[in-house]
Amino acid sequence: MPDLIPFTRRSFLSTGAKLGAVAAAAPYISRAAEVGAKGADTLNVAIIGCGEEGRILGNAALNIPGIRFAAVCDIWPYNLKRTSNLLKKFNHPAEPFEDYKELLANVKDLDAVLIATPDFVHAEQTIAALKAGKHVYCEKLMSNTVEGARSMVLAARETKKLMQIGHQRRSNPRYQHARQKIVREGRLLGRITNISGQWHRAVADDYGYPNGQAIPEAKLQQYGYANMHEFRNWRWFRKYAGGPVSDLGAHQIDIYNWMLGANPRSCIASGGVDYYKNHEWYDNAYIIFEYPTKDGLVRAQYQVLTTTSAGGGYHEYFMGDEGALKMSENPRFTKLYREARAPEWEPFVAKGYILKPETGEGAAAPVKPWEKPGVKKLAGPAPRGATVDVRETAQLSAWDIPVTLDKAIHQPHLENFFDAIRKGTPLNCPPDEAFASAVTVLKVNEAIAAKKELTFKPQDFIA
Repeated sequence: MPDLIPFTRRSFLSTGAKLGAVAAAAPYISRAAEVGAKGADTLNVAIIGCGEEGRILGNAALNIPGIRFAAVCDIWPYNLKRTSNLLKKFNHPAEPFEDYKELLANVKDLDAVLIATPDFVHAEQTIAALKAGKHVYCEKLMSNTVEGARSMVLAARETKKLMQIGHQRRSNPRYQHARQKIVREGRLLGRITNISGQWHRAVADDYGYPNGQAIPEAKLQQYGYANMHEFRNWRWFRKYAGGPVSDLGAHQIDIYNWMLGANPRSCIASGGVDYYKNHEWYDNAYIIFEYPTKDGLVRAQYQVLTTTSAGGGYHEYFMGDEGALKMSENPRFTKLYREARAPEWEPFVAKGYILKPETGEGAAAPVKPWEKPGVKKLAGPAPRGATVDVRETAQLSAWDIPVTLDKAIHQPHLENFFDAIRKGTPLNCPPDEAFASAVTVLKVNEAIAAKKELTFKPQDFIA
């Protein structure tokens, strides 16, 4: 999800210039310019929610042939005009609407809707679109309540329309390869015993808005917002969202469930509003889940901080008795480690499951001149302090994943959604699985408030 960054006149002008430069150089413009009348294989699509996430989805979808943006919707004229005008430059009709109900009632021949609005209206808008006969791609988290998420699943079943939730890591080919080839088929990690994960961000000011662009308060209240500050910073307020745990943590906690093929049995968590005194949601959280699996218990830790980046990036780390897999959408944070006790991994290189790194961590160190065969050297004790503590495990060998993603990170997930509409391809994040992840994530805030371990029942994950 987008960074919580301040909005100033300088940042607005800078961002606009950068977006213009990106658009001018984007490889999809030649394809987008060819979009005209709806062809047999063309899908008419609308975007509801033209903020940062809506524009991210729109840009990713513009790379996909046969997608025609028929309409866009946002209650803020500033966002609506900017997105509509940009799409029209690429020959998309992009008819603008303030009210999503008017869009659904008036845009004919609409196949699908992309929903990128605040969490508290996801259920309402998704159900309306499904009942109007449209397929829906809804950003995560499904809803800010379990009841809302359940109502979305039931509506998808009732209407028999497709609903994909935006846990886009599930469609990332690197994540798919790691899950299928490394964890499941190859079992390179052995028995997974623990998981850790994190997403940290440095201190940031709240969003503002350009002078003269405020939405009248009466209109804001009509759509459920208290004021312009809460509208712009909805992620931090309980009425609209679930805070950083659902904003950031939901992506990674979903991957815990997906990679293990299991749901947790308990959750204990700690967090608080320790820094941002003008926010309602916790600005930090530390969480421990327990997952019962066929191989044994897995304890999974997760932390999200919004007061320090800690130089640590964002990742999910699956640790087993024979190996460990550190995954991230950022390839820089991705690596595979082999324990010394594990069977040799060379056969998996031949199968294409893993790679020996040629550079960076795990690559063979260059041979120093004095270490070459035949070079004489004096024998003697190692220098003081040079030996490793006997209680420390020797450094593990590092390996790479031989799959890369050369597209926008949301594009494969959108492609999967559109392929499901056109070809019947199975969805990578169908409603029932997304519901289980929503239940897992929403339990965290409940556990922080309760200050005790909370348990799940198997039926909790079934809508």
